[in-house]
Amino acid sequence: MFIEEKLILTRTSLQCRECKKEYDNAFKYICDECFGPLDVKYDFPQITKNTFTNREHTYWRYFELLPIENRSNIVSIGTGMTPLIKANNLGKKLGLNNLYIKNDSVNPTFSFKDRPAGVAVSKAKEFGLSAVGCASTGNLASATAAHAAKAGLPCHVFAPSTIEMAKITQALSYGANYISVDGTYDDANRIAAQIGDSKGIGIVNINMRSHYVEGSKTFSFEVAEQLDWQVPDQLIIPVGSGAMLNAICKGFEELETVSLLDGVSNMHMIAAQPHGCAPIVDAFKKNSKEVIPVENPDTVAKSLAIGDPGDGRYVLKRLAQYNGCAEECNNKEILDAILLLAQTEGIFTEPAGGVSISVLQKMVEQGKIDVNDKVVCYVTGNGLKATESIMEILKKPDVMKADISEISAVVN
Repeated sequence: MFIEEKLILTRTSLQCRECKKEYDNAFKYICDECFGPLDVKYDFPQITKNTFTNREHTYWRYFELLPIENRSNIVSIGTGMTPLIKANNLGKKLGLNNLYIKNDSVNPTFSFKDRPAGVAVSKAKEFGLSAVGCASTGNLASATAAHAAKAGLPCHVFAPSTIEMAKITQALSYGANYISVDGTYDDANRIAAQIGDSKGIGIVNINMRSHYVEGSKTFSFEVAEQLDWQVPDQLIIPVGSGAMLNAICKGFEELETVSLLDGVSNMHMIAAQPHGCAPIVDAFKKNSKEVIPVENPDTVAKSLAIGDPGDGRYVLKRLAQYNGCAEECNNKEILDAILLLAQTEGIFTEPAGGVSISVLQKMVEQGKIDVNDKVVCYVTGNGLKATESIMEILKKPDVMKADISEISAVVN
């Protein structure tokens, strides 16, 4: 529920990321001149740390930093202000004194995708669109479907048929028209783009992408506020399309623009990808500016199985800008990291979060993170959405008779 208060509205426009041409805010995502992606540009009002005091505990507390012009168009299911956990147990194991886990597995649909989906569906409502949809590796399907249900809009999901059943079930439960594509995510993405443009559907991560990515900025806003407006030294971010990492950088930069932070340029960005679908890591390690797509992704981290990352080359630019690096981890390392996080901090993540934790371990082993660095590791999805993979390495419990002496003998 929103507190009644007078808000100074933020003026926004769209600006090409490549040629910098500006456009009025509209249902538009590609530059007419150079076909580059369009980003939301802000003319921010005066903002202080007190601006956000006594507001609702969702990411809509940062209304002035988001691209919705009229808050009556906000579609909220209670996303955001997720815990930033001081991970003392895991930190001790890894030799880190200031390790934090940003736990987005507790969002309403149990992943970080509630952030961008909420902004995109809200903007679709503001544009007066009659339907929304998405191309998805799983988490975005349920996030978009949930927000569409709240908004009273039809939702069309395009996703590869191989994603986890729990994610399919969740999206169907919200009433989505679920199109299961016999192919990769990139196949589903191509089909969604063509249908969205031809039928005027707001495909949140395609033709609504300029506004969609703004939701992921709220990761930056919350972490900064939860750290008492301090800038982290190291950020470990799981990467699929690359949009989240780019948005997190944009978010911190905007906080510096409105004078809520300083020293943002001292951050180090670490891009984490799974082996079998790590085109950005491959490009980084080859010191190449070209991200070569992976035709057939093969990884247990299905939510990161995006072979042709739309923001791939922009991630490489961000890594150069923030003196960062990129690293990958294999299936075994991912599953081991899931258990490590669960058994030290009580957080059960899906494989994408395991990628973050595994790469965190590698960075420590490689001496790229100092013992006293303020480290934020992003955990983006809940383990209950992808139990098939982790069950493969867990011992299934034996069924025992309800006999106290027999059971007592195995309890040490």
